[in-house]
Formats: sequence, C-alpha cells, structure tokens
Amino acid sequence: MSRLFSDWSTKHHFRKQSPVCFKVEIFRSRLVYHGILTIFRSTMCNEDLISVDYEIFGRVQGVFFRKYTQAEGKKLGLVGWVQNTSAGTVQGQLQGPCSKVKEMKEWLKSTGSPKSHITKAEFNNEKTVDRLEHSSFNIVK
Repeated sequence: MSRLFSDWSTKHHFRKQSPVCFKVEIFRSRLVYHGILTIFRSTMCNEDLISVDYEIFGRVQGVFFRKYTQAEGKKLGLVGWVQNTSAGTVQGQLQGPCSKVKEMKEWLKSTGSPKSHITKAEFNNEKTVDRLEHSSFNIVK
C-alpha cells in the first residue's frame, strides 16, 4: 500500500518555498519514504504583491477605456491609477497579487472597453512590493 502526500500549504507558499511531495510505502511493516522535490512556480508569480506600469496604444481615448479599466481593476481587487496621455494613449500602474495583476494585464492587452481597439500594450517596471502604494484604483484627469 502506498500513498502520495504533499507538504504544500499556504505557510510554505508565502515563505516562497517550493512544494515537497513524497510517497509513503509500507514495506515489511516499516514506513519507507521516497522524496521528490517538485517545483512549479512561474517567474515572479506566486501570491507576492507586485507593481507594474503600463501603456496602451490604439483607439483608447474617448471610448470609456479609463472607466472600464478602473472597474476591471476594482473587480479584481487591484489598486493603482489610469490616465490619458497627450500622445493619445492610456497609461497607468497596477498593484496587487501577482495572479490578479496577470489577469488584468491580459484584459488590458485583449479586451479593454467595448468600443476600444487595442493595437499594442506595453508593461514596464514589474517588481515585487512589500505593501500597496495606493489605497484604491483611480482615474487621473
């Protein structure tokens, strides 16, 4: 008889340790442990808080892009800001858990507001942060 156990929990996750899986077998009335280190973390994406700057190109002004960006950010529990630029783009900053920021980046690249047409999305200065620098998601005018 053998069983597979996983020593993976939130405490390991937040301490940035990789999960350890091991197999336990009963062999001649003794427990035998077989250990396997399993690494399945992607680059900079556990539930660390991250910050990323963005700029979106295309038809993104005059189509409620900032309003939809703010709503999507709030829905995902992110904080940050969004504003129009004089160059006709939209720029801003996102902060929150890595998985949610990743979702928002995908939304900014491919969805946007219903009447927008996104041609390019740039993301810069992605970094982990110890705490959120904003308290909400604001539209900067």
